[in-house]
Amino acid sequence: MKNHLLSLSDTVALIAAGHPLSIAGPEALLAQLPRGTWIGGTTVYALTENGGARIDDRLFVTQFPEATGATIRHLPTEALDTLAQGYAPGGVSLVLIPAFSSAHSAFAMDGMGYPGLFDQPLMGWVTGVPVEEISTTAPAVYDGATGLRHSDGALLMHLALPEGSSTSLDIVNIFTQSNDPATTFCFPRTGFTATEVSVGGKTVNLARYITEKGLDTRLPLVANYAGALINVSIRAVDAEKGEVSFFAPVVEGAVYHLANPLADYAAAFAAQIGEGGGGTHSCNCILNYLYGDLAGQKTGKFIGPVTFGEIAYILLNQTLVKLDIATA
Repeated sequence: MKNHLLSLSDTVALIAAGHPLSIAGPEALLAQLPRGTWIGGTTVYALTENGGARIDDRLFVTQFPEATGATIRHLPTEALDTLAQGYAPGGVSLVLIPAFSSAHSAFAMDGMGYPGLFDQPLMGWVTGVPVEEISTTAPAVYDGATGLRHSDGALLMHLALPEGSSTSLDIVNIFTQSNDPATTFCFPRTGFTATEVSVGGKTVNLARYITEKGLDTRLPLVANYAGALINVSIRAVDAEKGEVSFFAPVVEGAVYHLANPLADYAAAFAAQIGEGGGGTHSCNCILNYLYGDLAGQKTGKFIGPVTFGEIAYILLNQTLVKLDIATA
């Protein structure tokens, strides 16, 4: 894979060269791209070789010269359970979903049960808009094959790879679980919102509990899913209404711990990532970017779009996702 931060004209030239591409950037530029073998998603934030930045005049492009073929599909929300039917044997698949769309919710709630979902690496991200436009502008995905813009559904690129290729899909989660019983939660039902929660065997209203305890809502709730630490980020706390909303669903019966605080986001990423990252397709969460003040800060060699949700088979929050491809 090759990563580029390109002007509109240079991106057009790369599309003309014919390699499959994943493109991230402002909608004003994505809308001007010609048809070709590419998928695109809206975001104006990226982690670059020079550090995190808001970028309104260029596009972040990942090129897949390893691929021997690519099929692009747009699935409406009601057809998301057919996602794996497009998998190329021995290949990998990329997926883009607009934030706050019906597909975003459906994939988060039901994706783990889709037939064949885990049969090959599925990597992607949730598209977004400048943070000041979240309530007024709809995130979008662009289908390069048809030239169509979509504000809902999932956009997929299924990549075929040469025989003998190997792939690795992994996550980097810089958060650890607090052991404080006062910040250990168990939810009675699955969903993007919660009112009641069990803390130490006692049922409390979560919104009022967070407010009264002064808990730091920039820290995610962290659960152990079969050995992997998975974050659920808090979107809003409405103490008057008694409701907390999340950027991904909490799961009924799972035990969540508020994350331990971090002294330095960038240093935490650099420590976990090490020297790797060159030639990797990766994305990192907008909450890490904002809460960690990553503008201008380097987080290692992993560069890529800053996203409004990350996908490594399932929807993730406050996580770096990375995909590696090695051909024989």
